Amino acid sequence: MHGQDHRGGTTRLDVAARERGIEPPEPGEGPRVSRVPEPHVHDTFDVSGIETKRRERLLEAVLVDHDDVSAASATKRNGTVGIHHDPETDREELRGTLESYGLIVAPGDEAFESRRAAQFNSARIAVAVLFGLMVATPYIGVLYPTRVEWLFYDPVTVAYLQSLLDSRVATHFYVNLAALSGIAFLVACGPIIRRAWTTALDRQFTTESAFVGGVLLIYVYSTLAAFTAFGGSVHYDLVAYAVIGATLWTQVLADPAADTAEDGVDVGADEEPIALTDGGR
Repeated sequence: MHGQDHRGGTTRLDVAARERGIEPPEPGEGPRVSRVPEPHVHDTFDVSGIETKRRERLLEAVLVDHDDVSAASATKRNGTVGIHHDPETDREELRGTLESYGLIVAPGDEAFESRRAAQFNSARIAVAVLFGLMVATPYIGVLYPTRVEWLFYDPVTVAYLQSLLDSRVATHFYVNLAALSGIAFLVACGPIIRRAWTTALDRQFTTESAFVGGVLLIYVYSTLAAFTAFGGSVHYDLVAYAVIGATLWTQVLADPAADTAEDGVDVGADEEPIALTDGGR
């Protein structure tokens, strides 16, 4: 019996758990904690088919039930499975075990690339949020009060802030904003920029092309306004907000597997799992 996919009910992983007498984990149940013997080694696999929190927990329980496995962690978001096992157990044997549960296991080099890509994605989110906040803070503290004076009851403070923007201090102020927003855009939106450039070379126009072009237009406009006699408004804040929004959308909100439910178990509100592989069976 091969079972059905997660929408249809029983899967091959469910069958394996039932044959081993392992009960499906309860919603919200924490990760298993296992003690790893000193000689055991660790292997990581890039796996497709871990679509829910429940399947994470069930896969970990089934793997740890093997005599040669001391600990296991599965993470659906990154699509990885980590296994601590007896050194005499071959990696290909473990791969075959995973495939017998209906999972698709990528070769080792693809698993490495997947983990590295996941790390870069986390770094992009950090850069977008941190650098975006560093750009937004001066705007909130200095620029916004001078642009919406009617919101501030103290005209003396507004006049003082405006005098700062009219002085030589403004040059250093705008240099910092330009650097922070530019770095955030290049680092956090690097993959989007590369895809937009590729489609542009193919003479195609996509949503990403429009996004990149729009951000560049705002950045160039703001730079001319800040460092020339152009006289326009400086909108590095819009660049920062666009970078934060695009990064969170592509890396977090648009994840199709983020809130998948299986077998009638509501896991949408569950938090991202923390796979523990340093405790005992």
